[in-house]
Amino acid sequence: MKDVRVRFAPSPTGALHIGGVRTALYNFLLARQQGGTMILRIEDTDQNRYVPGAEQYIMDSLEWAGIKIDEGVREGGLYAPYRQSERKHLYQQYAQQLLSSGHAYYAFDTEQEIEALRERQKAAGSDQQQYSSATRTTMRNSLTLGAEETKKLLDSGTNYVIRFKIPENEKVVLTDLIRGEVSVNTTQLDDKVLMKSDGMPTYHLANVVDDFLMKISHVIRGEEWLPSAPLHVLLYKAFGWEKDMPQFAHLPLLLKPDGNGKLSKRDADRMGFPIFPLTWKDPNTGEQSKGYRESGYLPEALINFLAFLGWNPGTEQEIFSMDELIQAFSIERIGKAGAKFDIQKAQWFNQHYLRAKPDAELATYLLKTLEQENIECTKEKALKICSAMKERIAFPQELWEHGKFFFAAPKTFDESVISKKWNTEARQVLTAFRNALKEMNAFDATIAKSTLEQVTTTLNIGMGKIMQALRVSITGLGGGPDLMMIMEIIGKAETVNRITFALDTLPQHTT
Repeated sequence: MKDVRVRFAPSPTGALHIGGVRTALYNFLLARQQGGTMILRIEDTDQNRYVPGAEQYIMDSLEWAGIKIDEGVREGGLYAPYRQSERKHLYQQYAQQLLSSGHAYYAFDTEQEIEALRERQKAAGSDQQQYSSATRTTMRNSLTLGAEETKKLLDSGTNYVIRFKIPENEKVVLTDLIRGEVSVNTTQLDDKVLMKSDGMPTYHLANVVDDFLMKISHVIRGEEWLPSAPLHVLLYKAFGWEKDMPQFAHLPLLLKPDGNGKLSKRDADRMGFPIFPLTWKDPNTGEQSKGYRESGYLPEALINFLAFLGWNPGTEQEIFSMDELIQAFSIERIGKAGAKFDIQKAQWFNQHYLRAKPDAELATYLLKTLEQENIECTKEKALKICSAMKERIAFPQELWEHGKFFFAAPKTFDESVISKKWNTEARQVLTAFRNALKEMNAFDATIAKSTLEQVTTTLNIGMGKIMQALRVSITGLGGGPDLMMIMEIIGKAETVNRITFALDTLPQHTT
């Protein structure tokens, strides 16, 4: 059995889509589980679509997600360079090999001539408008022109491409690790361009050559590449590399949350969730798209969520660390059907991982935000706030967004609580409770609770009747973390001041 070597091979034509992160993750999990090698190869042969900064963005995204690269542009390796634009001479060499063996040919057709071919096919009622074994003999290429005319055109610098010569009426069979046997007749395939007129290879030639030279054992990629797989099999055969052909696994699509169609950036924008791992600013349009990191998602939560988009462990377990995913992962448990992108599930994972974080780690998020807001806060207070809030939040930024009352007394009060709970009994208890607190020296959550119990017992008013009124007087809100702990964190003086403000501000009677 040959060593497991996998590659993630994105094109630097923009930000890395979250589906690309999933593809990279599945490759990484297999490599780590089998003691293999994870390669990052940058497929930048389409120079017209190259976007500055995209390559660095891809590497930064994988690093943030915890997907470690063993060989690549930054790491180097035995099979460098790992950027396809730097391997141009290799592709030209292998294209020549295919020309020499009769598996490829020069095509000199202009765009107008190819368009005319399509129009003829349409007029003839053909379902397929393509340059293929059925039509290549009618076109201007080295198969129809002869050696002398071909040489003359090449010598004169006439534009050409190199096309693969698809065998006529041949059955191509490949075994996909997810989908089983895939069979296609070559009459369905066109003579794909292998080398473009600018001397750069297309994806088909470059990826097959690189996968062979880099000894790739498994090609795990998106379902959109499945129609190209038979061509790639034919290329391996044409080169005589059949024994070294990798195993293929084509991953299911990521679908919209309702399951109707492939997930796109437009869908994500419309539904208000990120589609990229990190914030991306398009250098051409200036448009900025917020990433998962900047939206408050933890990398371990996102990885756990993505792992389940197409794969399942066959058990009830849902929470997996990266190490546990590596142990449990298998390609055989990846499904064929598209996976619905359920953002609520991503939030659920994030909430779980956030709750598991030590208070000290959460406090660093909070203190950083407070610094930006020019609010002073001791580390001790920040730790207490995080301890009180962590069960009620899904994102780190919510420590501040949902906990502003720790730093500023409310100016407004939840009207739904006031209309139902702010009454004579509530005012009685709050007045007595405030007065009792004023007389105290020591103060914490336990003392606050026992004092309130004493007051309600003395006045013969049940705690349940006044708790929401007390909460709203201190926070302005009808719900939140433990109220006694809130009072301990803001301190006795602030608690007294807030109750006093509420008693002075809110109407004497509402019910």
